[in-house]
Amino acid sequence: MSHGPEHPPGEHPARWRALAVCLAAGFMTLLDVSIVNVALPSIQEGLRASASDLQWVLSGYALTFGLVLVPAGRLGDATGRRRAFLLGVGLFTLTSVSAGLAVSPLWLSVSRLVQGVAGGLINPQVAGLIQELFRGRERNHAFGWLGASIGIATAAGPITGGLIIALAGPQHGWRWVFLVNLPIGLATIVLGRRLLPAERTDHRVRGLDLVGVALLGLGVLLVMLPMLEAEGGRTRVPWWLVVVGALVVVGFVAWERRCRGRGGTPLVDPELLRSRSYALGVLLGMVYFASFTGIFFVLAVFFQRGLGYSALASGLAVTSFALGSAVAAAVGGRLVGRMGRLLVVLGLVLVVVGLASTDLVLRHWPAGVAAGLATALPLLVAGVGSGLTVSPNQALTLAAVPVRMAGTAAGVLQTGQRIGTAVGIAAMGLAFYGTLADTGADYGRAVTTALWLAVGLALLALLLGLADLLLGRPEDARAR
Repeated sequence: MSHGPEHPPGEHPARWRALAVCLAAGFMTLLDVSIVNVALPSIQEGLRASASDLQWVLSGYALTFGLVLVPAGRLGDATGRRRAFLLGVGLFTLTSVSAGLAVSPLWLSVSRLVQGVAGGLINPQVAGLIQELFRGRERNHAFGWLGASIGIATAAGPITGGLIIALAGPQHGWRWVFLVNLPIGLATIVLGRRLLPAERTDHRVRGLDLVGVALLGLGVLLVMLPMLEAEGGRTRVPWWLVVVGALVVVGFVAWERRCRGRGGTPLVDPELLRSRSYALGVLLGMVYFASFTGIFFVLAVFFQRGLGYSALASGLAVTSFALGSAVAAAVGGRLVGRMGRLLVVLGLVLVVVGLASTDLVLRHWPAGVAAGLATALPLLVAGVGSGLTVSPNQALTLAAVPVRMAGTAAGVLQTGQRIGTAVGIAAMGLAFYGTLADTGADYGRAVTTALWLAVGLALLALLLGLADLLLGRPEDARAR
């Protein structure tokens, strides 16, 4: 089914307005990853929720979000990204209202699980639509704006949640954290129907590999569950599930090759993973997200419990990272066409310098309000580096992917990022809380341990970027 006239790629007259619609939806879903953190005390009071209930309000969204990314990308490739995008936004809006009206912890947890499914359905379509709508420098600029929205959403969640609860009050303020999505979602649906391009269903990508969906879903579930269930540096499910999950993922890869060899349509075409630059880009993204997303968790605990900051003050303390990331991502989108992977390498160098400097400042600066102000500059440097890493890496990783596989490729890339996020938060939680236990609640030493773990992961991502840079990128970016 087609809506409106079709246009050649890169010539859709409303492509920049369509991008704004996509970014609004993507921003809304990523904001809901972090905005709920500061609402947890309000939720606990309003619904009399247990610690386990609160953990599932947080973990449930991240889990289902990560589980559906690749099948959702494949669905958009096969049936049309506009249709999948609007379906996802509609479901996200409904589940946001359901969460805001929840009268029990179970109701809220189920709403968050389905909301995560909707978020996972939306995000691969955003990257796929950018691939479809833009070419050349314009595509790099579009990915720059996508990176800017990711940077802002990641760090703005705690600030936004704190402001909403401060305005609406602790008793019912948490409800407005979810209900605020209603007007945004409705506007996105109306504008999306008008501005997004007509469906382009490719006959080469029909069908859905249900065995592949089951294997990948089980593998991702087993890998992520111990990390998402981690609380206070411990996990309530066994870590050996990660090994089992990794083996299931290996089985998934073997099945996809067999499916392709027998003439079927695999969930993830093995052709994607044979591209060295794509595979390295996915791995770099996973390792880097493990590095920087855990920082917000560790610093939030350090500022609030170690230094006595309020939730809002703690969020404001990391604002410089968000601002630096947003501005640098937009600029990076304009530079990536000329600098290529070198831009990502430079960004990672800045991240390493910024995070190491943050630790030095926290160790030698007096505690209190001054500590939050003193970390603004090093966190700004790290944020600029992050903006020059996330957006350009996404643009470069997807550059040689055919448009017909853009949604699937974006889903794989974002699944790696979600796994990296879960790994990073769990690993830094273990390091942070383990040091607290060993040192008699020395928050300074605990945050140092976690920050240097983040530096180590950023250095590993830097090595991957250098490997791709030194090996050279393929000359033909076969985006079609």
